[in-house]
Amino acid sequence: MRAHLLIWLLPALCFGQYEARVAEVTKTRGFVALWDFAERTPEGRFAARVAKGERADLSLEVMNYVRAYWGLGREATMADVPVVDEGPFGKAVVFRTEEDADFRPLLMIPRARLHGSGIDVKGRGRSMSMVVWLRRESGDHALAGIWHEGTDIEGKGAAPARVERGMRQYALFAGLAANRGASAAHVSDNGASSFGDKYARHLSVTPEVIPVGEWVAAGFVFDNRANTVTSYLNGVATERWVEEPEKHPFFRWAARAWERGEYRPPKEFVRVREGRLVALRVNPYWFPHDLYEPATEAEGGPFTVGRVIHVGRSNGFAGAVGGVAVFGRALGAKEMKRLAGIGR
Repeated sequence: MRAHLLIWLLPALCFGQYEARVAEVTKTRGFVALWDFAERTPEGRFAARVAKGERADLSLEVMNYVRAYWGLGREATMADVPVVDEGPFGKAVVFRTEEDADFRPLLMIPRARLHGSGIDVKGRGRSMSMVVWLRRESGDHALAGIWHEGTDIEGKGAAPARVERGMRQYALFAGLAANRGASAAHVSDNGASSFGDKYARHLSVTPEVIPVGEWVAAGFVFDNRANTVTSYLNGVATERWVEEPEKHPFFRWAARAWERGEYRPPKEFVRVREGRLVALRVNPYWFPHDLYEPATEAEGGPFTVGRVIHVGRSNGFAGAVGGVAVFGRALGAKEMKRLAGIGR
């Protein structure tokens, strides 16, 4: 009798546990939106939990961006981003390594639905934070954010049929060339390139790499008043310095800008010897700008999860994403630690 009662009670107990974890996120000051992949809209999209007063429809739909921009491959369906019973909130979406080079599904909120919403963090004096709960299997590309890299950059393979300039604001990545597999925050002041390169190069990155096969919390804080972007892994923001940045595959662009006098962080972010930059602090990273503010809806990018639109069309991240949260303020270290502890 007791065994049967326990079996009957377990789903309710788990549901209560997950809802308590959701409340930890939504009650955090500055909360904007959370996608926990537990509920669907009538159209079948992944519903968002949003702050009181938010009017925008921030539900996530699916798109094969290779078809949308190159006209190649098949349409994506929600079945191409399967849901599993894992993660801190009880559900997670899975992004797979796709063998078909013309098939790169991602979850997205089109710009028309997000423009001017709480997640559209941009412009003068605005700070923000993001946390993504994930289980990484491979890859070092995008996890979530507003980061349309642009299809106007020369890439490998067929030229895109639909050409758009870069429309970047913020996003969390799994390292890129800055430190492959790490927790890395990309930000942009102009939506386009930086330091004279064709790509955006403003990024903070942790020295630690996201472990494979484990549930972790990656995140970042952009503090507009402090002019810093700080990347976190499991609630910890470990300081990172890059020695000889002029030789680094990612930060050499910042080093060259320093030499030209175009990027001059305060002394606590650089080490200079005999007039030469010998080390650059990249966590936190000095970013003395506002986030890119699209003048019109057409000049802004979508919010995506799992991938971003980019000419490389690589598979990027593979694994599970169990939650994405956006906050409209710079969270403190204790708050990031608390959110990272959810479900651990």
